[in-house]
Amino acid sequence: MKTIHVIGGGLAGPEAALQAASFGCDVVLSEMRPVRSTEAHQTSDFAELVCSNSLKSESENTAPWLLKQEMRRAGSFLLRAADASAVPAGHALAVDRIEFSRRVAELIAAHPKIEVRREEVTHLDETDADTITILASGPLTSSPLAAELQRLTGEEQLAFYDSISPIVDASSIDMEKVYFAARWDKGTADYINCPFTKEEYETFMDALTAAETVEAKAWEALPTDGSVTDGSVTAAPVAMNYFEGCLPIEETARRGRDTLRFGPMKPAGLTNPKTGRWPYAAVQLRQENLRADSYNLVGFQNHLKFGEQARVLRLIPGLEHATFLRYGQIHRNTYIHAPSLLTETLQLRAHPGILIAGQLSGVEGYTESIASGLLAGRYATALARGESPTPAPRITGNGSLIHYITHADHKKFQPANITFDLLVPLEEELRKKIRDKKERHRIQCERALDAWDAWLAASSL
Repeated sequence: MKTIHVIGGGLAGPEAALQAASFGCDVVLSEMRPVRSTEAHQTSDFAELVCSNSLKSESENTAPWLLKQEMRRAGSFLLRAADASAVPAGHALAVDRIEFSRRVAELIAAHPKIEVRREEVTHLDETDADTITILASGPLTSSPLAAELQRLTGEEQLAFYDSISPIVDASSIDMEKVYFAARWDKGTADYINCPFTKEEYETFMDALTAAETVEAKAWEALPTDGSVTDGSVTAAPVAMNYFEGCLPIEETARRGRDTLRFGPMKPAGLTNPKTGRWPYAAVQLRQENLRADSYNLVGFQNHLKFGEQARVLRLIPGLEHATFLRYGQIHRNTYIHAPSLLTETLQLRAHPGILIAGQLSGVEGYTESIASGLLAGRYATALARGESPTPAPRITGNGSLIHYITHADHKKFQPANITFDLLVPLEEELRKKIRDKKERHRIQCERALDAWDAWLAASSL
C-alpha cells in the first residue's frame, strides 16, 4: 500500500490524516509551524482557529447542520473534538479554541500510523509512484510551495483576502449596558448584545468609515513568476479582492449607511429585556472559551490599524472601556482555480496522485475545510490501495460542495460556504406543491442523508 503524505496541520490536513490512518494507511503529516510561522497564526498547534470560533449552525435541516451530520456519520475526528470542546453559542457549534486544538493534537499523537514532521515542504514530486499527496496547506500557503503549485498546474494562483475578528476581555464589558439574548429566542441566550440607538449608530458609522486602514503588505502578493527570495514573494502587492462572505466591516459600511444594520449589526429578533423592543442596531459578542472570560465580536473582522480599532470599537455601547485581547486583522487567502484543475475526487486532473483539500481547494469556512479533508482522506486511501475513489453523491451536502468548486463558472469562480443554493433542488412539481421553505429544506436534508448513508455503506473503506 502506498504512503499518504498530508501537507498542512490546519483543519483539513489533520482530518485527512486521521481518516487515512484509521483505514490502515501509513501517513506522514507535515506542518511547517513552528519552523516557519504565518502572518495570521499565533501558535504552532494543529487545528488552530485563526478567525472566529464558530463551526456554524446546529439548527436542524439547515445546510451547515446537514454537512456536519454527514460528517458525523462518516466518523469525522475533528467534529468529535469540536463537540467535546463546545462552548455555549445558542443554536451554533462554537468551540474553546485551545481545548479543540489540544484534543486534535492528542488524536494525532496517539495514532501509531501517523508520523508528524515539523518541516516546511517546498517541493512536490508528481513522479513519486509510491506516495499519494494531500495538499492542505491552507490559505497562507508559503511562497515556495505556492510556486510549486503554480509549476504543477500551469495556472496563475488566485487570492482573496480573509479577515480576523477582535476579541474582548469579558471583565471589561459594561454589563449594565448590554444584555444576553439569542436571535428570535432560538437556543439559549448565550450571546451578549450591545444595543445602539439611532444616534449612537450614526456616530459609530462616521468613525468607522473615516478610520485609517492598514496598507496591503508585500507578503500578501502572490508570486506571478514563481520567484521567491528567502521565502518571501518578490511580486508587487495586488489590489484587495475580498471574499464577499467575509467582508471587513469598514468595507461593508462604505457600501451604504444601513448595510451594517442589515448585516452583522442586524437587530431583528434581539428583543432588549430593558425596553421590550429591538434596538436600532446591535453588535453581538460570542463566547470564546469554556471559562467565558473572553468574547469575540461576531462579524467584526476588519482591516483597521490597531489604534483606530481601539478608538472605533469603544464607541460600541458596553465596550467604552473594553480591553481587547486581539484586534482584527486581514491576511491573504490563497486558493486554486478548482473548476479547471480538480476532479470530483479532489485530484489534480494533470497529476492524479496529488489531492487538494481545505481552503486551498476553494471551499470557505471551518466546517467546509474539515469536510474536504474527510473526503480527501477517504479518496487518498482508495488510491493508496490501488482502487478508484467514488465521489460523494451530488445530492448530499458534501457532494454538492465539491460539485460546486469543480463545476463552477470558470470566469466567476469564488470560494463557497455550504448553502442550500448548492444542493440539488427538489423537482419543479414538488416545489410548486410544497410552498413552505422549511419543509422543502427538510426533504432535501432527508434525501441527502439517505444518499450519504448508502454511499458510506457501499464504500470498501
